Amino acid sequence: MTRRLAPAGGRDEQIRRTARILDIIQQIATQPGRWTRKKLAECHEVSQRMIQKDLELVRVRLGLPIEREQGGYSFKRLPQLPTASYSFSEAVALLSAARLAQAVPGVNSVELAAAIARLEVIFPDELRPLLREATDQLPRHAVKTHRQTILSLFHRSLVEQKQTRMFYATGSREGDVSERIVEPYHLMPYGRSWHLIAYDHKRDAVLQFKIDRVQEAEILDDVYAIPSHFDLDVYLGSGWGLMRGSATAPEDVVLIFEPEAGRWVAEEQWHSSQASEELADGRLQITFHVGITPEMVSWLLYYGGNVWVERPLWLREEVRQQHEKGMNKQEQINA
Repeated sequence: MTRRLAPAGGRDEQIRRTARILDIIQQIATQPGRWTRKKLAECHEVSQRMIQKDLELVRVRLGLPIEREQGGYSFKRLPQLPTASYSFSEAVALLSAARLAQAVPGVNSVELAAAIARLEVIFPDELRPLLREATDQLPRHAVKTHRQTILSLFHRSLVEQKQTRMFYATGSREGDVSERIVEPYHLMPYGRSWHLIAYDHKRDAVLQFKIDRVQEAEILDDVYAIPSHFDLDVYLGSGWGLMRGSATAPEDVVLIFEPEAGRWVAEEQWHSSQASEELADGRLQITFHVGITPEMVSWLLYYGGNVWVERPLWLREEVRQQHEKGMNKQEQINA
């Protein structure tokens, strides 16, 4: 008898992909125009090609019409779900499951908090305090065993706007660990890591922390409010990427991409100043007005011979030197 082989990756991989696709649908539905293919790939730690396949499945197999605007993807329409009714025991079970899901990474904390609030409303007033006492068994203390554990805790801290004590290993000074009291302002994926933007009581400033360096964290009872004048784009500045303080003064950057690479680059919003123009020979000219950082140099190196730095000349020379340095190292290894 011929045995049918299981699909590559097996059942676990299919479950992970299904969960990712559901999460992508929720992300686009709740924040239309924000999520690009690049941001989704960074958030879910998969390749952009895999995200493209996921989006095609959503569009073709699920029949959800997606359109891409300048800032990101959005749905033209979403199906309306029918109103559901529950028995008392079903409602209690559902509320308990929703409470438990608050500790699960990958679930939108804001949407889940809203759903829990709506579930609580259906119960009589006299029962709500008892239900909250019975179901509010979420972890308030996390020791780093996995990035997602720390992420889940900071998501809850941000939603409840409660200060958090953390033990943080610095990127310098041989990884010294210091105790910090922080007030989370924003969580964002970047590359293959996550970053926390928070007010730090120790430094009396809004700082950027890498989630993977948080060794231990605990939510405190003290509440805080994010200042109304705080603007994430202003905080990150005009530089390329997240390396604040390492950017040069903003200047015009003109890049010429080969057709295929250019289409990939132009589809994403890499910087707010981005502008694209197709040239007569099919290549794409993409311009920025940006402060150049080491991150931008690394990004250009990734595209190799598929990109030409038109200006500034000093950036062209820097990219050339880095390519030459890499070739010399390879020759030394092969020698």
